[in-house]
Amino acid sequence: MVILDRAGEVEITDAADFDLVKTFECGQCFRWDADTSDAQVGGCTAIAYAGVAHGRAARLRSAGGSVFISCTMEEFESVWRPYFDLDRDYADIRRRLNIDDFMRGAVEFGRGIRILRQDKWEALCSFIVSQNNNIPRIKKIVAALCRHFGDELEFGGGIYHKFPSAERLASLEADELSPLRCGYRAEYVIGAARAVDSGALDLDALSRMDPADARSALTRLRGVGDKVASCAMLYGLHMLDSFPLDVWMKRAVAERLGPAFDPAVFHPYAGVAQQYIFHYMRSGAAARE
Repeated sequence: MVILDRAGEVEITDAADFDLVKTFECGQCFRWDADTSDAQVGGCTAIAYAGVAHGRAARLRSAGGSVFISCTMEEFESVWRPYFDLDRDYADIRRRLNIDDFMRGAVEFGRGIRILRQDKWEALCSFIVSQNNNIPRIKKIVAALCRHFGDELEFGGGIYHKFPSAERLASLEADELSPLRCGYRAEYVIGAARAVDSGALDLDALSRMDPADARSALTRLRGVGDKVASCAMLYGLHMLDSFPLDVWMKRAVAERLGPAFDPAVFHPYAGVAQQYIFHYMRSGAAARE
């Protein structure tokens, strides 16, 4: 990849390992929406998304083999370069994970997915909301959470909202989340917010811990089991060896990976393998192979 400073945008050239649709639609994040307001750019069909991360809004478009981000070079370096994990060689990761016919299919189908470095609190809170939910409904609840309790952010002539801080949510009672229609998860969100706000759960410290200790600390929260903890570790703490097991992954293990499967075979990138497999299974592509 080569990074170029364009007028009002930063261009990432040769972005074969950065697919916007796959990265934003593979189930790892919930605050990016397709933007069709400018489908044609320079005669090329463009794919675009707008969203908010780390308190900043941006619009990304993909055209002509490049990805363009609406930001200054300074903001790119401080926010978006780490967020999109752009200094990691995903081509090398794909080669490491290409261990059998099933993984060859999953890796090729998922090529372009990057594991985002999401805000630690946002990832934990979002995946608490995700329990027993489908992705469209998760996105709807997270959007409502931000709209009701997040600070406003002007961008591109519109109003966006930051993700509400743990401190903000810790001051609420569970019934104040009723407009979100998140049901029993409201108590879990408030409980987690209070643990983070009080310092009882230090997410920055967790990111430096041994993964087993981090998992133990997360699962002490009411409403956080192994799956939610694994997602918080992978997408928030950026522990790339974390291997969340949801219904799609359990199906993959049962039908494709076998009873003796151990995620350690993918070390140290089991989480990236999980994302390729999840995307492959959920899309139905694996069934067509």
